[in-house]
Amino acid sequence: MRKVALTGDRPTGNLHLGHLAGSLRSRVEMQSSFDQYIMLADVQALTDYFENSRKVVDSILEVIADYLAVGLDPELSTIFIQSQIPELSELTMYYMNLVSLSRLERNPTVKAEIAQKKFGESVPAGFLCYPISQASDITAFKAEIVPVGEDQLPMIELSNEIVRRFNRIYHTNCLKESTAHLSKTTRLVGIDGKAKASKSLNNAIFLSDSAELVAQKVQTMYTDPGHIKISDPGNVEGNVVFAYLDAFHDNEEEISSLKKKYSQGGLGDTVLKSLLNDTLQKLLQPIREKRESLNKKDLLEICYVGTNKAKSVAQKTLYEVKSAIGINFFDKSLNRRN
Repeated sequence: MRKVALTGDRPTGNLHLGHLAGSLRSRVEMQSSFDQYIMLADVQALTDYFENSRKVVDSILEVIADYLAVGLDPELSTIFIQSQIPELSELTMYYMNLVSLSRLERNPTVKAEIAQKKFGESVPAGFLCYPISQASDITAFKAEIVPVGEDQLPMIELSNEIVRRFNRIYHTNCLKESTAHLSKTTRLVGIDGKAKASKSLNNAIFLSDSAELVAQKVQTMYTDPGHIKISDPGNVEGNVVFAYLDAFHDNEEEISSLKKKYSQGGLGDTVLKSLLNDTLQKLLQPIREKRESLNKKDLLEICYVGTNKAKSVAQKTLYEVKSAIGINFFDKSLNRRN
């Protein structure tokens, strides 16, 4: 049997080149060798988009279109919507009894995101508890492999803590621990050079961007403000154009040679941006064409089929969990008269 892998995205906007470099490519590779589940985490997205739910709802089909456009195959990867599987929420409720408030507050990823979103003292309870929801997602499908960025390692650690505690308390082994699969690619910097490429910061090149918009964004990319003349030596480190060439250009030797020349002086930013634009247009053209060929009806059908498959798996895990706790009161095997 193939190992189970679980991954997914919060549907809060279209996907961008950072997603392609960081996770989408590896998912396409993994789908031929893993039993892969890909979740549209709309419930988790609502923990900080609850007052803008329309954005989450409208993004779901856009994200699925991005998935298909880059090569994810619904015959090989089960694509499902989190909110349509209530079993995940029920598991979350049980798991909440196994985690203390102080444990959640110590989670470094949650702490960083609370600071970034400037919640202050008004942190939504759902947001603070979303690592427990993630544990439910992972364990519901008994995922052995969870592809994540390094910042998500504390989530896997908490999930495994929940598994161990549940199995110990209820003398069972129905829940499985998982292993993080770290991306080989570092997070792609935003085109402004100030932070990682992000939907919320709008500093990314999206998979759905037109050719004209891609060219415009490449021209605005941060390079080296001290590289005024072509003859001036330029800094490669922190240069966004080189970061994108490293991620998407297929000739490492050519890029290495350009870096050397840029560092010594004699290479202009215009030449580099022209090369990057050509590289990205070649990469994104077939993705755009595939996206344009998709229709809403087919995307909804993919959601429906994948979600029903995922739901049946989650139901089995929930049954095992409730049986271990002892709260399957109306199981057919019980003699109701007793």
